[in-house]
Amino acid sequence: MESSYDGRAFINGERTAAQNHETFDCLSPVDGRLLTQVARCREADIDAAVAAARAAFEDKRWCGMAPAARKRVMIQFADQLLMHADELALMETLDMGKPIKYARAVDVNSAANCIRWYGEAVDKIYDEIAPTASTALALITREPVGVVGVIVPWNYPMIMAAWKIAPALAAGNSVVLKPSEKSPLTALRLAELAIEAGIPPGVFNVVPGFGPEAGSPLALHMDVDCIGFTGSTRVGKQIHVMAGQSNLKRAWTELGGKSPNIVFADCPDLDQAVEAAVGSIFFNQGESCNAPSRLFVEASIEAQFLEKAVALAPRFAPADPLDSATIMGAIVDKTQMDSVLRYVETGKSQGASLLYGGEQARVQSGGFYVQPTIFAGVNSAMTICQEEIFGPVLSVLSFTDVAEVVCQANASVYGLQAAVWTRDINKALGVARALRAGTVHVNQYDEDDITVPFGGYRQSGVGRDKSLHAFDKYTETKTTWIRIDSPV
Repeated sequence: MESSYDGRAFINGERTAAQNHETFDCLSPVDGRLLTQVARCREADIDAAVAAARAAFEDKRWCGMAPAARKRVMIQFADQLLMHADELALMETLDMGKPIKYARAVDVNSAANCIRWYGEAVDKIYDEIAPTASTALALITREPVGVVGVIVPWNYPMIMAAWKIAPALAAGNSVVLKPSEKSPLTALRLAELAIEAGIPPGVFNVVPGFGPEAGSPLALHMDVDCIGFTGSTRVGKQIHVMAGQSNLKRAWTELGGKSPNIVFADCPDLDQAVEAAVGSIFFNQGESCNAPSRLFVEASIEAQFLEKAVALAPRFAPADPLDSATIMGAIVDKTQMDSVLRYVETGKSQGASLLYGGEQARVQSGGFYVQPTIFAGVNSAMTICQEEIFGPVLSVLSFTDVAEVVCQANASVYGLQAAVWTRDINKALGVARALRAGTVHVNQYDEDDITVPFGGYRQSGVGRDKSLHAFDKYTETKTTWIRIDSPV
């Protein structure tokens, strides 16, 4: 049964159908039901959204506001999310399949906190005066870059959008957001809430659609000054090419990961290490770019560790995402579920030992579910150890030597996150320094805060989301040199 969700685009402060009136079905991974029909935007719609964003930027209806005024609107925007938290959480769960308890407690709250934090920050960032000779005054100032295109993935639709639109808007830019076609609904609702909070029409636009039809025209658009993208490394490479092919717009990409989680025999709490290893890979159904999908366990504790891990796995059996007790929900769609299951078959065919799971679950529900899956006997040459699966699949590798495990951990095209578990502070710091990753956790995994940057090395992308560093992506740095002919 179709819901009442509005799937139309949001351009220049209004809901609008795609110019060709095409739509696509938005299906729920929870049970396969049709949620609504969503505008299938194409190049003409991107042009309209960019034109609205450009007009808003040029007449300074937003960027011309004093930072303190933008702050007040951004805080009201965050408040709007919290006032509609239950609605947004339900929408996120139905659209993407994550458990409702996490959609409400994690996704909505994190998105609101992000928007509030950048709103609070924008009137507390000072410009600079260079230490020149007394004959000059050199001002170093930040200015908004202009029109920012944003393309976000389906796994954390609200959070990923907030990480990009919050600093971009707070800095005074206009934004055109292209959400994933797999989970577009909350992005469209956020645009309405932004208007209600006082963000002027044209400043924040949302154009749903497919990558080649809407994402590519946005990345190629000659009047977009900057593109922010989170998604696969394959598409991220295309974004950089399109940025260069067009107007050499700045391209900031946060891409894939195959994060190593290294547990030494002297880890301070083995049970805690097991809980973190299992809980982090199965959280959000394994659909996280920073998931610790490669687990390295020192050989002397491997058998004990695996016994504990397998014993914990049933706790994460997929269940109804709308049940508040559920901690692992549905894979986003059938295409992604089939991809995960193919990786499981590849792991078995290449000689990995399947200790738990590996099958589709809840088939009778009509939705898309995969059992929590644990492989042992994995080596670094195996496909399941090299490629990002984006599902609840854990690959366990054994090691005996510190230098050996660092070499294996770094044997990846990715470099997003990593973890080290040990009582030895020298070992922890030495290994952390040797790991090529944007974030290294020590004796925990996934603890986080908006104040620290998020991003990776190598093919995990360029630039950083979160923290004050994110403002660097959405602002220009200008020098104004003033000659002083002093009469004194």
